[in-house]
Amino acid sequence: MAMTMTEKLLARACGRESVRPGDVISPEPELLIMHDGYVETAHKILGELGYKRIANHDRTMIITDHNTVQTTPRSIEQSRNNRRIAAEWKVGHFYDVGRGGHGHIYPMEAGLVTPGMFLFAYDMHCTNFGAVGALALRCGPDVPMVLATGTMWTVVPETLYIELTGQFAAGVHARDLGFKLSADLVSGKLGMEFDHRVVEFGGDAIEAMPIAERVALCNTLTEIGVNSVIFPPKSLLGAAPDPKWVRSDADAHYENRLTLHLGDLVPQVALPGGPDRAADVTDAVGREIDHAYLGSCGSGMYEDFELAASVLKGHRVADRVRLLVVPGTVETARRMADSGLTQQFMDAGAIMLPPGCGPCAGGVGGPMGPGEVSISTAATNGAGRMGSKESECYLGSPLTVTASAIAGRIVDPRQALALITH
Repeated sequence: MAMTMTEKLLARACGRESVRPGDVISPEPELLIMHDGYVETAHKILGELGYKRIANHDRTMIITDHNTVQTTPRSIEQSRNNRRIAAEWKVGHFYDVGRGGHGHIYPMEAGLVTPGMFLFAYDMHCTNFGAVGALALRCGPDVPMVLATGTMWTVVPETLYIELTGQFAAGVHARDLGFKLSADLVSGKLGMEFDHRVVEFGGDAIEAMPIAERVALCNTLTEIGVNSVIFPPKSLLGAAPDPKWVRSDADAHYENRLTLHLGDLVPQVALPGGPDRAADVTDAVGREIDHAYLGSCGSGMYEDFELAASVLKGHRVADRVRLLVVPGTVETARRMADSGLTQQFMDAGAIMLPPGCGPCAGGVGGPMGPGEVSISTAATNGAGRMGSKESECYLGSPLTVTASAIAGRIVDPRQALALITH
């Protein structure tokens, strides 16, 4: 029976030869990931049910990425409790602040999430792992069930196949594609269902697409309610193909297919309210900003900062703007320091924050005040996402955010790149 990548990985995870969309299964993950913000709650729920141990402690990961700057008595208490709980549960993979980094990036960088894996995670942005050809599903508040039993019931989803052809024009980035695609799906322009579907990318354009840009696409689409996102396998660590790697069968069934030509795309911004509120950047050009942010699980890899630094070279951040730079992982921060990127950002007037989520985690570190305007590479931009609910959050690619931080207002990154090349 022909199957998609998603169906193959779910079949393997529940010990079946095949599965079809709509089947109810109980797949066993190779890894369960939970961030620091939910550990106490999960521990309380399991304690009330009488559980003193978890089912697969050696396949459980707890990682501190939200509360990396502990500035209140409550945040200090939470951090201390998380360390105690990790020890009590004998968690096999515990990464406290300063030890790993972002829970949606570090596991790939460390080789803990690899092509062909199936995993559950508490947080919806686990879709990032599809960038290397792993399937991750969010279990959210049901994570205590997975901790207690090692699995949870899951409905095999339908898959939407998107073929990417051509290449981006100068100044255009995968995040721009993510915003545009999100908007077109949500508006109904494309005439196809996406809610609770898996989006699988293919086509000639993805072969040369860097992992960082794959991550950006996986990250943006999760915000509109897709079940997950997946690419054909590619190792972040440069490893040779492994028998565990899985690809869709040539005659696999997809609920819908779509072809997109990358050369047709222009830079986008997501207007305040959500990543699906995409508009051509020209519609927002001139909006003055107070705040800019590079990082998050969608744009926190070394290549993202390298791209931003190429725009920043020879310039300074505008006097009215504070630019916050948040490496996705400790290793990324180290690479930035060793290569001189950190010095370049600091010389330009940027503020370096510890590896992790940064302001995207509810304004932890570098929040916004009432009436302030930001453009960033954050995962989402709902009201109050990075501080005051009376602030405005625009989203853009690393190119657009950096060019805007220099100008003090939202600008078209193609103009900034034209100045660099001439």
